[in-house]
Amino acid sequence: MKAEKKTRLVVIGGGAAGFFCAVNAARLLPGLEVIILEKTTKILSKVKISGGGRCNVTHACFSIADMVKRYPRGANFLKKSFHHFFTTDTIGWFQSRGVVLKTEDDGRMFPATDRSQTIIDCLLRDVNRYGVEVSMATEVKAIGADKAGGFVLGLAGERELKADYVCVACGGYPKSVMFDWLVQSGHSIETPVPSLFTFNMPGNPITQLMGVAVPDTQVKIVGSKLSSNGPLLITHWGLSGPAVLRLSAWGARELANEQYKFSIMVNWVPAFHENSLREHIQSLRFELATQKIVNRNPFQLPQRLWDYLLEQSGINGQIRWADLPAKEQHKLIKMLCAQEFEVQGKTTFKEEFVTAGGIRLNEVDASSMESKLLPGLFFAGEILDVDGITGGFNFQHAWTSGYIAAVSIAKREGVEVA
Repeated sequence: MKAEKKTRLVVIGGGAAGFFCAVNAARLLPGLEVIILEKTTKILSKVKISGGGRCNVTHACFSIADMVKRYPRGANFLKKSFHHFFTTDTIGWFQSRGVVLKTEDDGRMFPATDRSQTIIDCLLRDVNRYGVEVSMATEVKAIGADKAGGFVLGLAGERELKADYVCVACGGYPKSVMFDWLVQSGHSIETPVPSLFTFNMPGNPITQLMGVAVPDTQVKIVGSKLSSNGPLLITHWGLSGPAVLRLSAWGARELANEQYKFSIMVNWVPAFHENSLREHIQSLRFELATQKIVNRNPFQLPQRLWDYLLEQSGINGQIRWADLPAKEQHKLIKMLCAQEFEVQGKTTFKEEFVTAGGIRLNEVDASSMESKLLPGLFFAGEILDVDGITGGFNFQHAWTSGYIAAVSIAKREGVEVA
């Protein structure tokens, strides 16, 4: 007697979105054959390195309206998809598998173990539990329709693999040409540009302060409405930290058009603007009249930064506050509230590369992640034109889109999913 052919789902990409789609589809449809194809020899590599090796799983934001404000691209798409699987669902999913998440002061959520391997192990346990096959060093070159129904995947080495369902979850691509195999399936893309990068300022004196971190700043792109508040880190090549990375995400396309040559303005004391700071310094001159300026840093800035700002303002730190000349005081106010820097290039943020761009969202159903052009083809994760700022937002999109695709496939096979 001939064995009945199993329905097969092929997931392209062994990252967070791909694994989440695969394990949930296999769990919801016990008779489904699920295969993950990963073109490299590593799986879950971004999960491994994110958050300094701790894995920033999601963000403790429980309002969809607030959450979507953290996505420079894809916010309207996510308004719909988050109703199907949100941060609370992510927390519950991992907790039900023995993985407790903790929330840090800035809202980022990590496994309580502070180890990304905890998340990887959890996903691999489900892979084993539900019989998901993982094939590494297997690159997909083409997706075509099978005459008998479903799809034929063209693999490297002139091999083929048939599938009833396909979920593309291969992450973002830095170059348009890398999307060609998907464009040939009839889909169109938004041109990819880098997001989440640091600002290079070669030769700028501030780079001598590398390693100095300032907990609260405001950074603006001169000549635009782009602005970001938060911690800033001075590096040997320029400026980094959450304020800069967020700004790079919101300005990804605009800054690419400028070829990464632009001016920024940094307010080191964002509680003040120039007028309010002038009044505050006037009062400081009375309160700290007899004290040396270098010894009394009234803004709780790192001492090395304070010394640098005094030097850049032409102030001898040994003078008393009462003796601060008007001209130098004006320069110091300008330095504190609106110091300008010329940016000449970018550096991608470690290996946590995020791309703005991808499959156009009007070609995908936000409630099912299914292609509107090819029924049975699904998309999940960064391959879509969705990207968030740092803080767990890109992973939340990965979990959400992967889960929705899995549920959609189960429903297509007649399974009722609550």
